[in-house]
Amino acid sequence: MQGQVMEFASGNEMAAIAIKQIGYDLMGYYPITPSTQIAENLDIMRANGETDLVMIAAEGEHSAAGICYGAAVAGGRVINATSANGLLYAIEQFPVQSGTRFPMVMNVVCRTVSGPLSIKGDHSDIMYLLNAGWPILFASTVQQVYDFNIIALKLAERVRLPVVVAYDGFFTSHQKGRCYRFESDQTVRDYIGPKVEPYPFLDLEHPITVGSYMNEPDLINNRYQLHLAMEEADQVIEELFSSFAELSGRKYGKVEGIGCEDAETALVLLGSSYDTTAEVVDYLRLGNTAQDEKKVGAATLHVLRPFPGKELFHLVGHIPNIMVADRQDSYGAGGGNLALEVRATMQKYGGKSQIKSVVYGLGGKDLFKEDVLELFAKAKDDAGPDFEYYGVTPGTLSDHTSLFGPIKREQTQIYKDGKVGNLNTATAMPGRLAPGHGACPGCGIPVNVNLLLRGIEDPVVLLFQTGCGMIVTTAYPKTSFKVPYVHNLFQNGAATLSGIAEICYRKQEKGEIPPGDIIFVMVSGDGGMDIGMGSALGTALRGHRLLIFEYDNGGYMNTGYQLSYSTPMGARSATSHIGKEQYGKTFFHKDMPQIMAATGIPYVATVAESNPVDFMQKAAKAAHYAKTTGTAYMKAISACPLNWNDKPATERKVIEAAVNCCYFPLYEVEQGVTKLSYNPEKSGKKIPVLDWLSMMGRTKHLQKEEYADVVKRIQDEVDRRFEELKKKAEK
Repeated sequence: MQGQVMEFASGNEMAAIAIKQIGYDLMGYYPITPSTQIAENLDIMRANGETDLVMIAAEGEHSAAGICYGAAVAGGRVINATSANGLLYAIEQFPVQSGTRFPMVMNVVCRTVSGPLSIKGDHSDIMYLLNAGWPILFASTVQQVYDFNIIALKLAERVRLPVVVAYDGFFTSHQKGRCYRFESDQTVRDYIGPKVEPYPFLDLEHPITVGSYMNEPDLINNRYQLHLAMEEADQVIEELFSSFAELSGRKYGKVEGIGCEDAETALVLLGSSYDTTAEVVDYLRLGNTAQDEKKVGAATLHVLRPFPGKELFHLVGHIPNIMVADRQDSYGAGGGNLALEVRATMQKYGGKSQIKSVVYGLGGKDLFKEDVLELFAKAKDDAGPDFEYYGVTPGTLSDHTSLFGPIKREQTQIYKDGKVGNLNTATAMPGRLAPGHGACPGCGIPVNVNLLLRGIEDPVVLLFQTGCGMIVTTAYPKTSFKVPYVHNLFQNGAATLSGIAEICYRKQEKGEIPPGDIIFVMVSGDGGMDIGMGSALGTALRGHRLLIFEYDNGGYMNTGYQLSYSTPMGARSATSHIGKEQYGKTFFHKDMPQIMAATGIPYVATVAESNPVDFMQKAAKAAHYAKTTGTAYMKAISACPLNWNDKPATERKVIEAAVNCCYFPLYEVEQGVTKLSYNPEKSGKKIPVLDWLSMMGRTKHLQKEEYADVVKRIQDEVDRRFEELKKKAEK
């Protein structure tokens, strides 16, 4: 055994420690709860000079997977981490990586797949990877997260396949526990050994082609080789568990059980629920219970692919009553994927057990001792169903309650004969967003959305992409919206709204719904124009009649403030820390209005709550173009006191300073013509960009002399962009 030290840490923290100790070359990632803490912890280590890991923040999980694949092809040791819909967004990349046989490791912190949106832990995401050709190790404890990350890379490079380490979101990822890590990083690196590239891609003297086009019989031969690699992995995993036991003193098997030797009833489940169930088994076997209640057992799997059927049958195949509990459902199959695999295993090896299946714990619903006791009882109940959901409360159609009355058109008139009317009438306009929401004090989102909607007289249909704006307004079973509202994920909001708009126009043409103007509005923020930029650009290029509104709060705020492409250069975030090796975000903020203007859409505008009249006038104009001509786009700078680290009561002044330093200039591009709405130079209000940066805790460190060069680069870029804008406005 090698020297080890105790840690009191979470699964995500232990994953980051293992990654650091291994000495990976590159991490391509995109923030998604609950896996984001892995990247956050690694960035702290980077800032402190504890690792030289190259960390690339992609604009979405699909690109993150591509970055990782490219780095693996080039011969690097590569790590990724994701969850839920992020996994699904990237999923087409995973068979590419296994099919071309390039090793890497990916932590999947298991979470509910949307929709409806939920960020809590279940296993609905990991089961999508069963057919991707990746071996999957499943950790049920914090200790196993650390250990399996080390084992996974050695396995990946031994069989030349990418490997997943999966564990439960929030249960294992965030809950802390006592565990051990190796004292020396070198111990880990010696165990894994040097990386061997049989066909080095960057050997220019011997060039190779990766990912050829294949027909039959080559493709089936490729898949057969993948099958053989997975069979090899089945053998190698046992070897690695054994060698790791010699190194660490911790012995793992492909399956683990308690009380299974003489059990008459057993539960089979994955992840952190096994610990709860094991405690119940001990309680029943040692407690003052009836003799027939004592003969219970529990089993879990540490390897999900390749499926350890033989080992599982040896462990539980003799037990008369087995309940397989799944934290997901394979809808229409009569059970979750684990249950289907267990049933197939029992049939293959001649088992005679009565096997029942239950779906439990979806959306992070806890499994308590009382629940386990009930599941044991259900497993023995011969008259009970073979498959059921546990812990559900079915709703009824009569549960619907209307919270708001309709908003009449005559209540919202502000735009007449092609001109904006008296804006004083906007104050009497009924709000489309109700006062009740869960936003943080000082949050700019409700302010900006209300200003936008007060400038639009026509009925509106709203689509919110995932983000703080969506989360704080639609906590089931209540809603803050008095108008039709739909949510879709970051990467597909604009496309979804274009589908809604086109069907509306079609139904109006056919007389199926009443005629009349409707403004279709997509609200996006929290980095939504990073991962969702492709969808937005496609919508703009097609010219659908709708309005895209971006509240730019300068980060992925709904996941805890990681850097986005709109985060100011130099800003501190959860993935751009300050340290001796790092000064915050290292690249300039994205100029999304100019990108949208380049598509040739009829109207683009920037707005700020510090200039409310200008805001509502532009909203009215954008709505006009959205209903008559094509796609319109508006961008508002939106305060986030929690993550900007300033005071809610001063946000209007902070926003005003962003405008006056020209970091966020106010202008519009109407039918290709640029017009400055406000020039702080002419009004004598222009300030250095550092004056604005100094107002926020996230960028206050830039006042230090050591960051003078960074500030100069920011100022030069802000000045350059504003000069270009003025030139366009003068034409």
